Amino acid sequence: MYDMSTRKRAMVLVGQGRSLNSVSKETGVSRAALRAWQRRIEPLDRGRADPCPRCADSPHAPDDPAAYSYLLGLYLGDGCISLQPRGVYSLRIACADAWPGLIEACVAAISAVRPNNKVCRVRSVGCQYVTSSSKHWPCLFPQHGPGKKHDRKIDLEPWQQEIVDAHPWDFIRGLIHSDGCRITNWTTRLVGGVRKRYEYPRYFFTNVSDDIRELFTRTLDTLGVGWTHCTRHGNPYNISIARKADVALMDVHVGPKH
Repeated sequence: MYDMSTRKRAMVLVGQGRSLNSVSKETGVSRAALRAWQRRIEPLDRGRADPCPRCADSPHAPDDPAAYSYLLGLYLGDGCISLQPRGVYSLRIACADAWPGLIEACVAAISAVRPNNKVCRVRSVGCQYVTSSSKHWPCLFPQHGPGKKHDRKIDLEPWQQEIVDAHPWDFIRGLIHSDGCRITNWTTRLVGGVRKRYEYPRYFFTNVSDDIRELFTRTLDTLGVGWTHCTRHGNPYNISIARKADVALMDVHVGPKH
């Protein structure tokens, strides 16, 4: 932190036409700080960040539990939390470029859960990592831990389960948007001696973690949505929702990615 007199003196030197490099050497202020002061000289309020609901004297749920339930689904599917310098954690959700609506929904959910934390988009090949830094992401997602999620136990804390119970469709939508899809299957049948092709919609959810698949199917059970395991090559990683009434219910509350 630099006091206001140091900031003003540095900006006077910059205003005289001096290069940022020369002003930095004279004042000891980094060029990045000098560039930032050209846009805003007043120091940011360090207390501006929202307090963590889980670190409060009386821990409580996030202020927007529906957004949290959706974000929890995204995190369990395609998210990770990593430690950055100074004890700050970075939440990253991988979102395919093919689904711009999903990217916007992810940004909106993170902003709703941590309104005063910046949300960034880091481009990669075929996808974007929607990221946000906070010291409190492990508080909000206690499933964080070393290694891959399918290599460790994934359970919801009681307060998380209460949120999912209150907002189950948001949770299901987050899981589908991360590790699921809506596709059109087809089959053929003999009708009057003529083979005809029939198409029908179907939802799939695929995750290597037994625990995360169980969270998905258990929530479907509470919603009355039928599902089956679709084992491929001996791996029970796929959950299928194919019955017409169940697909229709999913369409109302989830729908295809966009």
